[in-house]
Amino acid sequence: MNLNEVVLSSPDKSSYNGWIFTISSFPVVTMKSCFCRRRRESSLSVEEQPSCCVLCQKVLKDPVSPSCGHRFCRQYEHKLNLRRIFECVTEGTDETGSRTLLNNVYIELYITEGESEEVDAQHEVRHLESVSKKSLHETPIRCQDIFKALPDQHGCIRVVLTNGVAGVGKTFSVQKFTLDWAEGSENQDVSVVVLLSFRELNLVRDEQHSLLTLLHVFHPTLQKLPAEKLAVCKLLFIFDGLDESRLSLDFTNSQPVSDVTQKSSVNVLLTNLIKGNLLPSALVWITSRPAAANQIPPLYIDRVTEIRGFPDAQKEEYFRRRFSDEELSSKIISHMKTSRSLHIMCGIPVFCWITATVLDHMLTSEQRGELPKTMTDMYSHFLLVQTNRKKNKYHEGSERSPQELTEADREVLLKLGSLAFKNLEEGNIMFYQEDLEQFGLDVTEASVYSGVCTEIFRRECVIFQKPVYCFVHLSVLEFLAAVYILNCYTNRNMEVMESKNGHLDLFVRFLHGLSVESNQRLLTGLLGQTENSPETIQSIINNLKKMNGYNLSPDRYINIFHCLMEMNDLSVHREIQEFLKSENRSEEKLSDIHCSALAYMLQMSEEVLDELDLNKYNTTKEGRWRLMPIKTSQFVIKIVCFCVFSYPRFLGCELSETHWEVVASALKSNPSHLTELHLSYNNLKELGMKHLCSGLESPKCRLEVLRLVCCSLSEISCASLVSALKCNPSHLAELDLSGNNLQIKHMRELCGFMGSPDCRLKTLRLEKCILSDISCASLASALKSNPSYLTELDLSYNKDLQDSGVKELCGFLKSPHCRLKTLRLSDCRLSKISCDSLTSALKSNPSHLTELDLRNNQLLDCHVKQLLDLVESPDYKLKTLRSVDG
Repeated sequence: MNLNEVVLSSPDKSSYNGWIFTISSFPVVTMKSCFCRRRRESSLSVEEQPSCCVLCQKVLKDPVSPSCGHRFCRQYEHKLNLRRIFECVTEGTDETGSRTLLNNVYIELYITEGESEEVDAQHEVRHLESVSKKSLHETPIRCQDIFKALPDQHGCIRVVLTNGVAGVGKTFSVQKFTLDWAEGSENQDVSVVVLLSFRELNLVRDEQHSLLTLLHVFHPTLQKLPAEKLAVCKLLFIFDGLDESRLSLDFTNSQPVSDVTQKSSVNVLLTNLIKGNLLPSALVWITSRPAAANQIPPLYIDRVTEIRGFPDAQKEEYFRRRFSDEELSSKIISHMKTSRSLHIMCGIPVFCWITATVLDHMLTSEQRGELPKTMTDMYSHFLLVQTNRKKNKYHEGSERSPQELTEADREVLLKLGSLAFKNLEEGNIMFYQEDLEQFGLDVTEASVYSGVCTEIFRRECVIFQKPVYCFVHLSVLEFLAAVYILNCYTNRNMEVMESKNGHLDLFVRFLHGLSVESNQRLLTGLLGQTENSPETIQSIINNLKKMNGYNLSPDRYINIFHCLMEMNDLSVHREIQEFLKSENRSEEKLSDIHCSALAYMLQMSEEVLDELDLNKYNTTKEGRWRLMPIKTSQFVIKIVCFCVFSYPRFLGCELSETHWEVVASALKSNPSHLTELHLSYNNLKELGMKHLCSGLESPKCRLEVLRLVCCSLSEISCASLVSALKCNPSHLAELDLSGNNLQIKHMRELCGFMGSPDCRLKTLRLEKCILSDISCASLASALKSNPSYLTELDLSYNKDLQDSGVKELCGFLKSPHCRLKTLRLSDCRLSKISCDSLTSALKSNPSHLTELDLRNNQLLDCHVKQLLDLVESPDYKLKTLRSVDG
């Protein structure tokens, strides 16, 4: 018998119905309780029985250096224990539930390298909507390959941070990684895998431990692992759920610890392990929700990955595995696709479970009704299904009416709603017994009478059997918070609840959705009789459509349209559909809410918009602002497109700070598809330039064309721009700074960029920049240093340039590496001297310049005769000369 034979019999397909949605989407209470129980069992077996080699059955004195000599035995006890923990999961909520092999139901999640910019500044559902249509040009990474470098990468990957929204499968991924290692199928170069969750570490945060004793506490099978072996073993520490941490991780002032036997606080041990002071050869993998990821300074992270959840194909596979009835699964998949918002949400495994639970119940029971089409519909049904399901278990008899709730049900749900609402602002999603007691919740008693504490609000045991509680997903917390608020207030003035960064977005959507009569009818037993009349509903809708003047970013306004959709108001949606079909779009007037709706539809649509020119829309300044790319890379893709030549034009739009932030976010998207940016005729103040430069200097920025004509660039702005371009110089091919007063000191900054060997600029336009001969000398010197890329130079309408400036420029033209094809010097007060200088330079290097513009310089035919001779000569490339007659 070998380790690969130590498996459980595979259950039939019907036995794992429903499990996959539990395990892959939120902390699994039954699996974790199984984990604690087995940990105790494993600990006892190690103490009571001598370790034996699985190959030869010899007694092992040291599990790390086995006396039998088999290397395989070094991790045997630990691997076997981890395999016992993770090889199966338990369906349902009882410890006696059916067990299913993880490998039989595992569905591959989509993981990419890098992360989306500014995801900590938006709601996670907004982020999910953002990445749902992100470019598939990115290279996916298997969770088993998380420490393996890609073909074009060099160096060691020691610390990995994996981001992902709540319920997207972070915990599931690390469990799969650990199981594969324990079974011997992946990453066998790793000696020991140590999996620790922050929710468990929270329980010992006030204790003093050494790294060695910390391992012994959480992994008893490693108690025979001596301190000296830790330094020579290849260890992998997995810290799951940074967003649940209640530790204070201080990477600046923490005490240095380098000895695995030195005692300190748990947070100090973790910071030293991550920084590499403690076990510098150990690998570290941290998972987190995006908003908490910034607790780890980028300096100490070698790779950032993002778990995106299920792509479309995996969503369908999810439902087909969930149901053995093919007809039922097909109906659910078909309905899911009818609603774009529901389909996007199914990228999160837990939402697949919610959807499956609701639609299975509705499609197979007598109380069918209309299937949910909005998020609020889905969660209202989910709440009722779960309370009814548990109710029927403890109270035999036929299923009760959906509106019927016992007083115990109602009391527990509203207390949970109060807990949810009070913790919504802080972002807390994990709760301990003392947290619940503050809201009068006795979960032990409530779990007997209500389904919410086992299906919606879950209890799981961690080390020392101390319970930890959580809602199955952040969205369930937000839904119950909205239910609680709706129950408390009859005057629902919802427009004051919009938040600047969007963390209340889904909560606000639920509030509006709960004002709909159909949802209130479903929740009558919980909410009681409500007073919303059709007139009240219409008043709320009208107020939403008129919301202005709150200085919100475009994505906040788009959430207003989401609220309208939750209220089943499709009027604006239909009007925008008619607008998109119209052949006279430029003539039709768009209101502000229309613009938000259009932005929403562009975001959710499968179609791609090649170009966004805000000035083509017949709307207000406010409306144009709402059409700007929002703070998500997905919307940038929709507006800017995958096309190289796509570009948004923001000509004279008087952009505010909020909108400059939007532009910067587009440039920093991962990956950024913004290749052209036209910001001309905007007063680019220093604050606006600061935001713009933060995008330009991002390594994700792939901008090729930047036009800043007449933007009133100051000395500080110009210096900031040049500094940003130097940070990421290799993509920009065209820069237009025409119409800006570029003084000598400005030009020196710019020339520092132009002379950089990494600069790949092909086109430089500096019309009407009040350039002097000194400025031209600086430019010529820079181009001599890096002459081989620039092909077009426009210096027209610089009246102070004159002959002395052209003379300096000709030094560059004579360079054998000069590749300039087009030179424009119209209206620069040039004389015959400049013509002679240009002729001499072109004769020295005749092979490239094809176009020369000298108009409006009061030149006579005799002045340009030698240049005309070059045009007529086959020995020179010059074919176009614009001079006296234009």
